Amino acid sequence: MQKVFCFIPVLLLAGKLAAQQIAMPKEQLIALTGQWTGERFADGRPKVSDSLIKRLANISLEDCWQYLQNLGYNNQFESGWKNVHPEKVLAGRVVTAQFMPSRPDVDSIIKAKGKAEGRIGATNSWPIDVLKLGDVYVADGFSKVINGTLIGDNLGNAIYAKTQTGVIFDAGVRDLQGLEAIEGFAGYVRGFDPSFLKDVTMTGINYPIRIGRAIALPGDLVLGKKEGVVFIPAHLAEKTIVYCEFIALKDEFGHARLKAGTYMPGQIDASWTDSIRHDFLQWLKDNPSKVPMTRKQLDDFMKERTW
Repeated sequence: MQKVFCFIPVLLLAGKLAAQQIAMPKEQLIALTGQWTGERFADGRPKVSDSLIKRLANISLEDCWQYLQNLGYNNQFESGWKNVHPEKVLAGRVVTAQFMPSRPDVDSIIKAKGKAEGRIGATNSWPIDVLKLGDVYVADGFSKVINGTLIGDNLGNAIYAKTQTGVIFDAGVRDLQGLEAIEGFAGYVRGFDPSFLKDVTMTGINYPIRIGRAIALPGDLVLGKKEGVVFIPAHLAEKTIVYCEFIALKDEFGHARLKAGTYMPGQIDASWTDSIRHDFLQWLKDNPSKVPMTRKQLDDFMKERTW
């Protein structure tokens, strides 16, 4: 009787894997990201606009983190990376992939399912096939570096050609010199190693994944800077970016007035009086080229602003 119970979980796992698609089914992805009401890709991923992604690259990572924290999104940031081109800001839409330690029975099911879906090559190349311009390939590789190198310079070139962005891997990469030769390629990884990928299997594309202490969903926006990476839920993307842009404007105004001696530090670094607020609003009108958001976005934000 004991032997029968030992085999039941294995049979159930095999059946579940055989039925599961390599990529999350569209209807499930739409349900998972149901608070997003805008345009979507054919696979169901939220399609945040290119214009917002461009603005995302200019915002403060700390302000972004703070805004998400204020809304209860406490698990969106991860740090401790080694970087390819650390001077490069990474901004784009998330495509996720999950990797696990390999085992023959599971490998055979996944490879058979991939073949039936028309996927070719090694499983670590399958996520690359779905990438589009502006996407960022984000992978949970269970922090494996030695024999956990998800890409080298060949796949790195393929990724950059399709996305013009880069990667975030809780795993390793190889061929650092070749990756550094890809101008504009931004990489956030756990380490560099000359070993090849071994005993690792890709188990899913565009499912929710863990990246260190953060959670990433397909269609999230991600911002990567020297401090680390922050994942922004698609439905909060515009509000997050406008908030960060507003804080940047507020800071620029405050710095300018402090340098000019108009106000004392204690006046700027505390709740503003009505006179300072009116001065700031006039400054915005006098400097329209400094305002990155639309007038409607600014007006809508100001209605909710409590200072």
